[in-house]
Order: sequence, then structure tokens, then C-alpha cells
Amino acid sequence: MRRIARPTPQLLAAAILATLALSACGGRQVSEAPPAGSRAGQLAPQSAEAESDKALDSIVVTGARVREGNVSRHARRVAAIAPPSPPPPPSAPPPAPIVAQHRMASPMIALPTESTNTETYAEREDNPVKRASEEPVSTFSIDVDTGSYSNVRRMLRNGTRPPADAVRAEEMINYFDHGHPGPASLATPFRVTTELAAAPWNGKRQLLMVGIKGYDVPKAELPPANLVFLIDTSGSMNSEDKLPLLKHSFAQLVEQLRPQDRVSMVVYAGSAGVVLEPTPGSEKDRILAALDRLQAGGSTNGGQGIELAYAMAKQAFMKDGVNRVILATDGDFNVGITDRKALETLVGDQRKHGIALTTLGFGQGNYNDAMAERLADVGDGNHAYIDTLQEARKVLVQEMQSTLLTIAKDVKIQIEFNPAVVAEYRLIGYENRMLRREDFANDRVDAGDIGAGHEVTALYELTLVGSDAARLPALRYADAPATKAGTAGELGHLRLRYKRPGEDTSRLIERPVSRRDLRATPSPALRFAATVAAYADALRGGKNIDGWSWDEIARSARQSVGDDPWALRREFVELVDAARRVTAGDTPQVGMIAD
Repeated sequence: MRRIARPTPQLLAAAILATLALSACGGRQVSEAPPAGSRAGQLAPQSAEAESDKALDSIVVTGARVREGNVSRHARRVAAIAPPSPPPPPSAPPPAPIVAQHRMASPMIALPTESTNTETYAEREDNPVKRASEEPVSTFSIDVDTGSYSNVRRMLRNGTRPPADAVRAEEMINYFDHGHPGPASLATPFRVTTELAAAPWNGKRQLLMVGIKGYDVPKAELPPANLVFLIDTSGSMNSEDKLPLLKHSFAQLVEQLRPQDRVSMVVYAGSAGVVLEPTPGSEKDRILAALDRLQAGGSTNGGQGIELAYAMAKQAFMKDGVNRVILATDGDFNVGITDRKALETLVGDQRKHGIALTTLGFGQGNYNDAMAERLADVGDGNHAYIDTLQEARKVLVQEMQSTLLTIAKDVKIQIEFNPAVVAEYRLIGYENRMLRREDFANDRVDAGDIGAGHEVTALYELTLVGSDAARLPALRYADAPATKAGTAGELGHLRLRYKRPGEDTSRLIERPVSRRDLRATPSPALRFAATVAAYADALRGGKNIDGWSWDEIARSARQSVGDDPWALRREFVELVDAARRVTAGDTPQVGMIAD
């Protein structure tokens, strides 16, 4: 835990006296009001807000099954509190105009301020090692979110060690394309493959990689899209990495729209309003002009904004098209409907009516990752974090057809391990996606969706029977598991359930996982996925990688870069080095982090 140095009282006194002297010199200018066209504090036009009242439908919130996770706050103090200032001379102007003088480019000395990091992440514990003879079945929902990777990247670039709960291994792994083969046609919406090889951090254990690749629908064949941009314009969005970055990011998406697409725009701050009625994708100038007029100011009424956005989505609903709300926010919901379960119920109800929700996170300091991720999960959407324009292009341009077109719903994976061959197993990541065994065949239990061209990767660490690398102590009274006839060569049996869009009954895919699939050396895809998993584990404390060091992780990352057209893997190599410095304390950190 590190704290920044406190300024001396003498230095503070000198700074304050200098500031007051400068204020007295510019007194006449300070007293002037800001120009009428100032952007500070402006909201959507009142006329648009009035129109929103007409468009807002009545939305009844009913009960829906949701899971409640614990939420932890990780606070980081970024500035020390200055000692009390001496009283100003009688002729000095009031302190408030100093801000106005600064706005007029007069020189001033910034006074220390106190700022608290209130970023919020859902608590999570790593999946435990399980004995196959006691719990042979593992069941979970797929996940295509990637927000954890880019959010952690932002922290590492700032020289800050990420809170452990901000690191989600499955989102780190699924950030990358691992080259899984896809199906030949949409008749089978995705293809499932497996690979088995030794774990790089312990050759006495194996890694089982399960890969899913969705059918890649050409852009010309995508159905029309009805999109509602739900944009947070509250005061907390008034920084360069928030609303300005958001506007440039959405502008990239606008350029991809087709004439058959429709876009609406809703903003929310102290109140919510419609700034753009449903508009054809061919009218790009009109859409971009509405984006450009957005300004930040006020508190955040996220609940009211979501209600209005869904009303707009229903107004322009496309029966055979894509209907989706794209929520862009720092997640700081502080007025209005703030109860998390009430928001989840609202989003879940609208999902049942065919309107999905995607969440995009922006900014730092008050980022509510837990809320953004959970709402996307409940809304059958995906969650991403935008920290750069390059990330915006990846999410909103390169991967948008995957986001917009769902080809398989409620995708669940279940593996039954053969206890005669597998002694222990551990699923890497997906802690908040675990399902009960009986949930697998229950079509009323919600799970993740796969979009066109999407990839999903899951890793299991296995300890085979006879290996001396077992982590669990031997049981005194346990009998050796018997081998069922005809299954001696099987490590396990993989089952996958999914629904086609518009269907309510799931379909089953199943196949055995053979011990003969064990490779002497992992493929480049498995090697790189394992390296990303080790990176995530090391950021969370390195409890599961048998002392594999940062140097070894970095070496593996460099050796498994492979084909890298967008330089994402080379960037990953740089992040591994940054993570090594931060965790070793080589990089100066601002303030402190409370884990």
C-alpha cells in the first residue's frame, strides 16, 4: 500500500497567497458571467425532453429470476488533504471566481484536492479444484464479454495494480481470436472442438481447451437493425476518457449503418430525454450532428434513461430484425431507479420481448463494472470497456455483426469427467457463470448467447489418475473408481445445449473427449490461451500456476504471438511486462488501493 507525499505547510501557504494575489489582479474579468454559449452544464433541449414524455410507454416490472452477487468497492486515494488555509486579506475576492479566471487562461496554481476512487467490482473467488470421483459433472454458461481485459489494460498503463476482482480470466481469454474452426453453414450454427496438452506451468497436469466458433454471416446478409443509443450525459461523464471518447466511438459505428437500419438516441442525466427519433442509417449527417451536440452535466438517472430507451426501441421495433439498446456510461447511477435488482428485473422483462441490452463502459474513478456487467448478462447482451479509439473500432466496427446478430441462445456447456481417468479438475474462470447440474436441461434457465462469428474458449486444468501432482489429499476410505465397459479411453463426455433464435426448446450436441487426443506439445492456440490464463491468475495473486513467474509468462507470450494482424498479441506482451513491474512495485503508483 502506497501513499503520495503530502505538501509542506510552507509550500501550501505560498501557493495560496500567490493565487489570491492573481485573483485580485483579475477581479473585473472574474466578475463577468460565462458566455451564453458555454457548454458547461447544458442538457438535451427541453423540447426533446417533452417529446420523450409522449414516447415513454408504461413498463410493468414483474418478478424475474436473477442472481445476486456480492459487490465490493475498491477505493484508491489519489491526493492528500491540504491543511487549513490562512484567512484571506479583506480586499481579496471570494474564492469561487478563481475557476472562472482559470477558464480565461490567466495563470494560477492548482490547489490540492481530495478525490476518492469508487470503482465497483463484483466479488469473486477462483473456482476450486474438484475431485472427479465426488463431483464428476461441471456445468456453466458461455460468456462473450471482454470488458475485463481492456479495463485492466487501462489500469496497467496508468501504473496501477488492478483490484483482483477486476480480473476475470474468461474475459481475458475470450478477448482474443484463437482460430477455432467454424461450421460450413448456418444449418449448424457453431462448431465445437477440443484439445488436450500439458499445462505450461506444470507438465504433470493437462489443459483441456474447449473451443466454440459461430457461423460467420456476411455483413450483406445481416437483418436490419433497430438500435437505441442510451448515453449517459451526467456530470461524471465530463472528462476526455468519457463523453468525448464516447462520441468519437459511436461515430465509428454510425459510419457502418445501412439504409435499412434505424437509430434512436436517448440521453440521461438529472432527467432523460430523446435527442434523436428513429432515423434511417442513410441519414448519417443527422445522426452525427445529434451526437456532436451532447454535453455533460447533472446527476445520473440511469433507471429513467433505460425506461425511455426501451420505449423508443418498442416504437421502432423490427419483427424480423435486430432490436438492441446500447448503453454507454461510467456506470455511476446515483439518482432515479438505482436498486440493482429492480434494474435487472426491468432489463430481464424487456429481453423477453425481444429487446437485448449491450453495455459499454467508459472512464475511471467511479466506473461501476459490477452494474454494467450484470445488466448486460441479464439483457442477453455483451459488456465491453472502451479505453481507446482502437478498442472502440474493435468492439463497434470489427465485432459489431457478432454483437448484433444472435445465432444461438442460452448456450450451456456440461462436461462429465471419467473418474477412472481424471482424478481432479478445475475450470479456469467463469465463476459468475456457473450453473447447477439440473440447470443444464432446464430450458427456463437463462444462459449466454453466441453471435455471428463469435468465438468462445474455455480451459480446464486436469490431473490424471496416477499423477503425483494432485492438489487434494487422498481420502482414507474412498474406493478406487471402477471403469465402465467401453469408456476406458475417455477422459470425459462433453455436452452442449443451445436454442435457435425464436425457439424455446434447446437442442443437444454431445461428444466424448478421448485420452488419445492428448498432444505431446500444445498448439500455438492452446499455448497462447494458457499464457493469457496465467497472466490473469498472476494478477489475482498467482495461486493456481505453481509459481510460474512473470518472466516465464512473458517468454511464453513472446513465443506464441503467431499471426497478429491487429497487433493485439504484441500489445499483450507489453501488458505482461507492465503487470510484472506493477506487481513487483517497480512502477510508482498513485495513491493506494484497498483490496
